[in-house]
Amino acid sequence: MTEPTILAIESSCDETSAAVIRGGKVLSNIVATQAVHELYGGVVPELASRAHQQNIIPVVTQALLTANVAKSELNAVAFTRGPGLLGALLVGCSFAKSFALGLGIPLIEVNHMQAHILAHFIDDPKPAFPFLCLTVSGGHTQVVLVKSHLEMEILGQTTDDAVGEAFDKIAKMLGLAYPGGPMLDKTAAQGNPDAFSFPVSNMPGYDFSFSGIKTSVLYFLRDKTKAAPAFVQENMADICASVQKTLIKTLLKKLKQAAADLGIREIAIAGGVSANTGLRHTLQEEAKKHNWNVYIPAFQYCTDNAGMIAISAHYQYLKGDFATQYVSPEPRMRI
Repeated sequence: MTEPTILAIESSCDETSAAVIRGGKVLSNIVATQAVHELYGGVVPELASRAHQQNIIPVVTQALLTANVAKSELNAVAFTRGPGLLGALLVGCSFAKSFALGLGIPLIEVNHMQAHILAHFIDDPKPAFPFLCLTVSGGHTQVVLVKSHLEMEILGQTTDDAVGEAFDKIAKMLGLAYPGGPMLDKTAAQGNPDAFSFPVSNMPGYDFSFSGIKTSVLYFLRDKTKAAPAFVQENMADICASVQKTLIKTLLKKLKQAAADLGIREIAIAGGVSANTGLRHTLQEEAKKHNWNVYIPAFQYCTDNAGMIAISAHYQYLKGDFATQYVSPEPRMRI
């Protein structure tokens, strides 16, 4: 089999992205962001889908140009089927189906969360199987046992809110600019993580819960500002650092438990929150204590991007895992 050349499209939320991969090597990875959501402090689904419609053709065109690949050279077209926002997914799915049909080449549907994990196979070093992946984003928090490129098992996940949502919502409580999570991370770097104490959830097994800390911070801010109206501004860095420490402690508590129970030392993180500098630093410190081999994706492959869709599609193509033209988006798709 010749090395496949695949066009990949990602449109699950508010990033329109296209990438080209050949023989497992990503040749281009173009991402168009959507600034319109800054006005609302969060992603507005209808505005996201409209922006995808505007961006998808220019983004795909640029991806092909950057990769120096003609449409006639493509062997397949891949797209994110889910999970994600229905309207946003529809744009990518419809475009990919039409593009593949017009060229007479196969279509590949990709699981967004599986692709986040497979981003580790774009560049070296690559984890050895089996490995544990802490998959953290605005919509998901999971501990995943990765047995092969396409065989994965969710060991634990959040029972309520995702850790990325907790970061964003708490940042909004503090009055930080959108996107809140990265702003909280940046502010935390200047603060004392032991200044304030917040609860760490104690869920059974490897599951998580993040609704409790959001409520705890809400009441903490209410009580403190009632006594001293300027409290938040005067203690912003320390609050952010303390919140971030608690969220990271919650994540690593379950990851360490799973690693110990299964005797696995190959540890990875993936998803948008894996770009968090506090999480990256803490994971490296834990690796020294537990003799882990830790894998952290490059920043461009942490947040939503088509490069990770492309690498997943590469392995699916080799397996002959193709979709039909009747495929439709699946907003709540699971690994």
